[in-house]
Amino acid sequence: MALPKLFITLLIIAALFISQIQVQAAPTNSNLFREYIGAEFNNVKFTDVPINPNVEFHFILSFALDYDTSGNPSPTNGNFNIFWDSDNLSPSQVSSIKNAHSNVKVALSLGGDSVANGNAYFSPSSVDSWVSNAVSSLTRIIKQYHLDGIDIDYEHFQADPNTFAECNGRLITTLKKNKVISFASIAPFDDDQVQNHYLALWSKYGQQIDYVNFQFYAYDEGTTVSQFLNYFKTQSSKYNGGKVLASFCTDNSGGLKPGNGFFTACSRIKSVQQLHGIFIWSADDSKADGFPYEKQSRALLAAGH
Repeated sequence: MALPKLFITLLIIAALFISQIQVQAAPTNSNLFREYIGAEFNNVKFTDVPINPNVEFHFILSFALDYDTSGNPSPTNGNFNIFWDSDNLSPSQVSSIKNAHSNVKVALSLGGDSVANGNAYFSPSSVDSWVSNAVSSLTRIIKQYHLDGIDIDYEHFQADPNTFAECNGRLITTLKKNKVISFASIAPFDDDQVQNHYLALWSKYGQQIDYVNFQFYAYDEGTTVSQFLNYFKTQSSKYNGGKVLASFCTDNSGGLKPGNGFFTACSRIKSVQQLHGIFIWSADDSKADGFPYEKQSRALLAAGH
């Protein structure tokens, strides 16, 4: 009689396991809105940006860089410094906006495209030393600024994909383990070198990454709704199991524009329960226009929540 009981027990365990996978994989929409801020020194403040109380709202400070702050910046092997507009986006202003709006969290982004007049490179001396320096320097900045999370946005590399994966994967894991941050995101785009690095990170440490801020605005300027939907499907497949966010930019570069059907595309994604959120580059560029597309994004995300 022991064998049938064991068999039944195994069947029950298997059924529960399959059920758990199905629940985890179940499609779902989110009311998450994220926006990068501070990279262009346009004197934009948190209080300039209209905040819908019915969305989960993340500001992402841009950028912290492991470069020195000299007139000719050079890499520091994980010793991060602040390169965003800290005069207008200070620790006291972070505390103030979070105290005023319970739905607001603030993160910082690492890397970005450029520093001074050149590319900003991911350039570690070694995995162990970079991680040690990064954990120490970022913990100090995150605590000073009362931040909640980090975003990985390196776009140029002087290291192989495995080194990139180990450095940033260990960084995220350690900061979460130490309860310094509560969430982490990555910000890749459709470029072979970029994807090779981020997919290596995703493959090894995807379980530590909460959001994929995929830069859909890095596609061609004439992107159509149908092309955007195909791009979204492709990248969601590559970052399988990840919360890939839809995105556009307000600096007149590429991708599907709000005026050309971005919200139509998002509504279609939402109709199949796959809209994990929207992010925008950037508040600095939106300030002059009064943030009309931010308002539209948040209204779409808030509907039904």
